[in-house]
Amino acid sequence: MRRAALLLALAAAPALHAEPAPRVLVEPAIVTAKASGAAMLAVTRAGARLVAVGERGIVLLSDDGGLHWRQASVPVQVSLTAVRFVDERIGWAVGHLGVILRTDDGGEHWMRQLDGVTAAERIVAAAARSGDEREQRLAARFAEEGPDKPFFDVDFADAQHGVAVGAYGMAFATTDGGTTWSPIVGRLPNAKTLHLYAVRWAGSQLYVAGEQGLLIKSADGGASFAPLASPYKGSWFGLVAARSGTLVAYGLRGRIFRSADGGASWQAVDSGVPGSISAGLEMAPGTLALVGQTGELLVSRDDAVGFQKQPAAAPLAATGLAVTADGHFVLSTLRGVRRQVAP
Repeated sequence: MRRAALLLALAAAPALHAEPAPRVLVEPAIVTAKASGAAMLAVTRAGARLVAVGERGIVLLSDDGGLHWRQASVPVQVSLTAVRFVDERIGWAVGHLGVILRTDDGGEHWMRQLDGVTAAERIVAAAARSGDEREQRLAARFAEEGPDKPFFDVDFADAQHGVAVGAYGMAFATTDGGTTWSPIVGRLPNAKTLHLYAVRWAGSQLYVAGEQGLLIKSADGGASFAPLASPYKGSWFGLVAARSGTLVAYGLRGRIFRSADGGASWQAVDSGVPGSISAGLEMAPGTLALVGQTGELLVSRDDAVGFQKQPAAAPLAATGLAVTADGHFVLSTLRGVRRQVAP
């Protein structure tokens, strides 16, 4: 099962019994000795530390390059789908039931900044102010269905400016480090309310990718958005914005496309992988890495012009990818977090 389908499947269970304040939004994640083997959905670096997030609000930390992991303190029990840090201490995680969490101590402790109950209320209020009929219809749907919708990704340009995106076109932005999250659903050209799977900043430019080939760009830091012509009509599961200005979109059926002009044109890149691509990152200037849904590692040392498949360990249901401070790979998987020595 590809990563996006997994996230939606996990989201479905709480949606069936959504209440104004579900217990999983107000009770802390259970500390368990089995946490290291839980389904983990994303992993990233916070300075030299590794931070992985996953099911039931589990957050794992490693200070030795992924050799050993310990569980962090988290105020919710919902599955967490993405995590980003702007430095070694400040970061955000997002997940099911519209949850956004922030940490100021490198992931040791987390505080809730938004949940689906408040998110639905803010979407309704924003639609009422806008007077836009389409936005108001969408807001009515959010209000009726309750706090069931998951966020799938989050990214920050700096410690103040961030965007989180998720199911059925849900999108929120902050300009104050998450003290306030405001809906930007009405700004996005997404008439079909398609799922938004990825968001990435590239300087003042902001890119969003989703299902059915949806690609969206903001050239003014999120004040306005415009659609991009997509080279592929299948789902995009992620984006990598390289320091060179190169943009890489990846997703269903091993598709990889590269743009050197801000998404105006795209070139297909052969992945050699039949399954979907789950995650990607820039390891160093000009060096990018992607991971397939069964753990295939792809590395490019020419700014994504081409990728080479790396010798793989045993197949894994991979969901996320990070690189340790000493250059080795760490994969989040449906059976915990795995370290793989780089060739």
